[in-house]
Amino acid sequence: MTLSLPPLPDLMWEPIIRAGLAEDFGTGGDATSQAIVHPGQRLRAVFRARHEGVVAGMAGVRLAFTLLDPQISFNALKADGARIVPRDILAEVEGPAEVVLGGERTALNLLSHLSGIATSTRQVVDAVKGSKARICCTRKTLPGLRAVQKYAVKAGGGSNHRYRLDDAILIKDNHIALCGGVASALKSARQRAGHLMAIALEVDTLDQLEAALACGGANVFLLDNMTPELLRCAVEMVKGRALTEASGGITPETAPAIAASGVDVLSLGWLTHSVKALDIGLDIDL
Repeated sequence: MTLSLPPLPDLMWEPIIRAGLAEDFGTGGDATSQAIVHPGQRLRAVFRARHEGVVAGMAGVRLAFTLLDPQISFNALKADGARIVPRDILAEVEGPAEVVLGGERTALNLLSHLSGIATSTRQVVDAVKGSKARICCTRKTLPGLRAVQKYAVKAGGGSNHRYRLDDAILIKDNHIALCGGVASALKSARQRAGHLMAIALEVDTLDQLEAALACGGANVFLLDNMTPELLRCAVEMVKGRALTEASGGITPETAPAIAASGVDVLSLGWLTHSVKALDIGLDIDL
């Protein structure tokens, strides 16, 4: 089943695609096509899956060609969020040969990377099916790609953490060390936070959690690198007074036990910073 996924506007994709095309074309353009492609030669090509997974990034693929030639024909056959199997045709493109070949690498790089994120996210989402836990990404994204990488997480059925530092207050171990403890860190945060600003606190131990609960003020507790048993204890301590989020080394194999602890969110940085690209090819139909 394909998710109902609100699209990102082209405004969000264009800077990424333009940068990719400019990087690829350099100062002299596509030397190979200039040497080999005949004037006026056209071709049709299809994007074909070589591995099962979940699609993400179709708008970027379209722009990789239409920014070079607005008249080019592009037809997406699979929507972002759709599950795919090997040999599935994801999209068709037809137009001047130098345009199709010129946009090929930018389109494939982005489509394969974002589909890899969506695919891995879906694997973890499926692994915790039946629990209340949501699968969430982090700010561990590649520079310039945060918006589209987080979009790909949503295409895989996941949720997004903060987009930027100004989205929420997130007190981590270094902040606690600078403030001299959990209580003083929370107090400072409460004094500066507006009424709509959420405060999240990362804790490594149940003692830290107990101290935080005693002084109050946190909307979310990030339970870092805790075992399922400790997570279960933490959830019982919180008693629904705040959201609980598990983080640290979570995999599709360990996610079910972590979700069973009763936490609300599982956050995984690797979904965006080191995910494997999905194998997708562009096959030319001469």
